[in-house]
Amino acid sequence: MSTKALITGTGHFVPPKVVTNFDLEKKMDTSDEWIRQRSGIVERRYVEPGVGSSDLAYEAALRAIEAAKIDKSEIDFIIAATLSPDHYFPGIGVIVQAKLGLSGIGALDVRNQCTGFIYALSVAEQYIKTHTFKKILLVAAEVQSANLDYSDEGRDMAVLFGDGGGAVILEPNEKNDGRGILSTHLFSDGRYVSDLWMEKPSPKDNPTFAEEFFKKRRFFPEMNGRNVFKNASEKMPEAVRIALKHNGLSIEDVDYLIPHQANDRISLMVARNLKIPVEKVIRNIDRFGNTTAASIPIAMDEALKGRIIKDGDIVVLTAFGSGYTWGSAVIQF
Repeated sequence: MSTKALITGTGHFVPPKVVTNFDLEKKMDTSDEWIRQRSGIVERRYVEPGVGSSDLAYEAALRAIEAAKIDKSEIDFIIAATLSPDHYFPGIGVIVQAKLGLSGIGALDVRNQCTGFIYALSVAEQYIKTHTFKKILLVAAEVQSANLDYSDEGRDMAVLFGDGGGAVILEPNEKNDGRGILSTHLFSDGRYVSDLWMEKPSPKDNPTFAEEFFKKRRFFPEMNGRNVFKNASEKMPEAVRIALKHNGLSIEDVDYLIPHQANDRISLMVARNLKIPVEKVIRNIDRFGNTTAASIPIAMDEALKGRIIKDGDIVVLTAFGSGYTWGSAVIQF
């Protein structure tokens, strides 16, 4: 029996600043009722100027390290997932490494946006199973509030996103008692890149940061909401079914489903498609909005700390996002 990768600690951190739907009403032509009906979001968190995704990742990492009851010096590899790094380059992995004072160990950045945590989890799982590393820190963090279009033109996207970070520690399950990551499943379809993207900046342009791109608002994220909603509602249940079949499980065996918190209507559609009771679906988008790569680890940490998820529970993760990319994972806690 191969060694399973076990999540031994989780943590999350969100900025203290709460931004309600009523706050956004003052910036653009929208309403609390409109936002709630279309997304289920009531409030989200925004960072203050000068705070980056690496700062949120660092705070989440400290909490995960404490929960795992390890010393940070025991970490031998870092994986970081974000679509909003502090800088154009490098990624935040090395910055988190420096903040933790772990000079010398490897740091890998994963750029799979909303599916980033599941993609990063799959990488960590393989490193643990092959005995390459013994204690991996996986962080996922986003600061999106700084680059949203708060005009009426950009309101459909601007109301959805929030800032936050989540982290997990992964170690080998030396007991071989069946607990750990049972499998991960990854998918993509690059034909739909422009359905959900930030077109600029692009090194294809010379100069990269041309003034005309700013005037045309091409540095803001864009989304074909209808297509994304349709595909997310189909692809996430499909990925879950593939994961369950791979492990010889049925939907009745699942104790909890943690979907990427993209839109509460999507989460409910996924639940209905899978015929899983809504009580088994972990949802917190009402309080945090869409925190992209960070949404699953934030929800997971809350569910574990709140003793909703218990030892032995089978939990399925699923996400869909820009790329398109989507995926699933099955974990026995």
